[in-house]
Amino acid sequence: MALPASKLDPPVNQLVVSKSNPSFWTSSWRIIVKKPGRVIGFIIILLYIFMGLFGPMLYPKQLPIDPNAIYAPISWKYPLGTDFEGTSNLALVITGARYVLFAAFMAAIFTVVFGTVLGLVSGYFLGFSDSVIMRITDFILTIPSFPLLVVLSTVWNFGQPVAMGFVLGITGWGGLARAVRSQTLSLRERGFIEAARSLGLSPMHILMREILPNVGSYIAMNLLLTITGSIYAEVGLFFLGVVPFQVNNWGVMLNLAVFSAGAMSSAQALPYLLSPMLALLILTLGIVLFLDAVDEMFNPRLKEV
Repeated sequence: MALPASKLDPPVNQLVVSKSNPSFWTSSWRIIVKKPGRVIGFIIILLYIFMGLFGPMLYPKQLPIDPNAIYAPISWKYPLGTDFEGTSNLALVITGARYVLFAAFMAAIFTVVFGTVLGLVSGYFLGFSDSVIMRITDFILTIPSFPLLVVLSTVWNFGQPVAMGFVLGITGWGGLARAVRSQTLSLRERGFIEAARSLGLSPMHILMREILPNVGSYIAMNLLLTITGSIYAEVGLFFLGVVPFQVNNWGVMLNLAVFSAGAMSSAQALPYLLSPMLALLILTLGIVLFLDAVDEMFNPRLKEV
């Protein structure tokens, strides 16, 4: 005789669904903790996000100057030494991270939005829209991005990170648009896309629900790589001195270390030069280590494996 099922027990089919289809965040966490390198990269990225959001709150708006601690060596009080004014290099790195990281994040968002939307539209609809978008993309790709940024810096106010991010975004979306278009061209002839068309689904539904998830891995990885490239571009602009020093950031530190503090010829000033370079190196390392996890998070084929 079969025992009656308890009202508190969930149906068997619900149990199967909950186990076989975990939430995105649950599956993402499992993917991250699968390898130690991914965990290290994730921790580094979280540390920099925390530093950009809350770092300036740990210090006064005007960092203290100590004439008695000019070019102080590395110690417990000054983990990264001091600059030519006796200000802690660690404090300069932390407070200067907000502008650099926020501008790079905005640049990555603009790049991904422009590149993804134009690539999807160009690769799916083809015809006149494809020709127009690809000619504009070719024009963007033929212009050297960094010299263009140098020219734009003479007429554009980069005092706000959003402005810097926007300029970096509109000059860097061409490569992503072409890559998304190529993948869209290959996907639009697949059987599941033909089935979606035969069911009468709208092009917007096909693009957002059928094609976009299959290129999500490349887009997510490009987002992180664009952040790194944007950081190098904006730091390079400030290092060259073509952008007014309206804010403190790593590029300003590099410029002052080389051209004002004599870090290239003085061993005492070397920590002032190496501090922002170390910050860039660690951030790049974290992003590279985390890219492996991002690929598996957004790649349906890797999830199945």
